[in-house]
Amino acid sequence: MYEVFKAYLDNKISLTEEQHEYIRSRCVVKKLRKKQYLLQEGNHWNNKAFVTKGLLRTYSVDEKGFEHVISFAMENWWAGDREALLSGQPSRFNIDAIEDTEIVFIDKQKFDAICREIPAFGDMVNTILERSFIAFQNRINDSISTPFEERYLNFVQQHPSLAARVPLNMIASYFGITRETLSRIRHKTAKKSLVKSID
Repeated sequence: MYEVFKAYLDNKISLTEEQHEYIRSRCVVKKLRKKQYLLQEGNHWNNKAFVTKGLLRTYSVDEKGFEHVISFAMENWWAGDREALLSGQPSRFNIDAIEDTEIVFIDKQKFDAICREIPAFGDMVNTILERSFIAFQNRINDSISTPFEERYLNFVQQHPSLAARVPLNMIASYFGITRETLSRIRHKTAKKSLVKSID
């Protein structure tokens, strides 16, 4: 499992074998079965988690029992609750496995030590955080200014593998709409695509 993480790091920064071994020695590998929790609301979170195989979702549950999906994480993506990590407070979110999943864990203190000892790793982390902030900012903007149909099409175009793997009800929850509404949007877009292909 670490080999997947190693390949990810090698694609982003230059590391010596000694540095890789330093990172590897601070990692813990964890396997989750489908529907198994990585984190439950009310628990503390003190790790960085990198997905080497599988698919996770982060979501909250409101007072009426409705789930609200915040994000997904598949292979080569990071997962976790940054608010709980930084504040030390119990998490407001749940993270569970949509598929059987394998994760590389790094405890926060060890992760911070890696960032200090290997500046290129720390720079990579800062770049990832900046891009994540921009992505969430764009998602908020789209949610208040872009029609559902366009948002869904953008999601499918940007993440075709993710769209194919995530159950329809979870995608609907991610967009804050019902499954029925999403089904209508999918049917409508499929008809448009068919008409374009005929033309």
